[in-house]
Amino acid sequence: MQAELLHLCAGQIPYIKMNIIIREALKEDITQIQSVRNAVKENVLSDPGLVTDKDCEEFLFERGKGWVAEKGDKILGFSIVDLKENNVWALFVDPAFENRGIGRQLHDCMLDWYFTQVQDDLWLGTAPNTRAETFYRRSGWKENGLHGEKEIRFEMNPEHWKNRKL
Repeated sequence: MQAELLHLCAGQIPYIKMNIIIREALKEDITQIQSVRNAVKENVLSDPGLVTDKDCEEFLFERGKGWVAEKGDKILGFSIVDLKENNVWALFVDPAFENRGIGRQLHDCMLDWYFTQVQDDLWLGTAPNTRAETFYRRSGWKENGLHGEKEIRFEMNPEHWKNRKL
């Protein structure tokens, strides 16, 4: 069953089910954001210490913006986009809450906002043969080579995103 979520994203009509809210991330969310990031089973950080709370704060408030999916006082997932590098910095859902539409809502909220800010193509990297790869392909992202040595580079342009939403 797909969760219906309350959106607090610009330009979207709110709806709710299961008391899950999508809202902009706050500084006080960083501890739980890190917990979600370190709980994932795919695209695991080789060293969790490589992404610090300060890094999260920089990407959330200086380089871009982020959103969280929250139920009560628990963060179930988050997304962060980087306007300086035109990159999806992070999109993760706590494994206990996967397959409920939370990632889709975080993704769509993030892309809707991004393409109201800039008209540059957006890119991301993800490991091959993962659920994330399948998710991005189904979401309309186009593969465009490799990011680094081991990740697939995906791109989304504003026209494709706009047309996908029609």
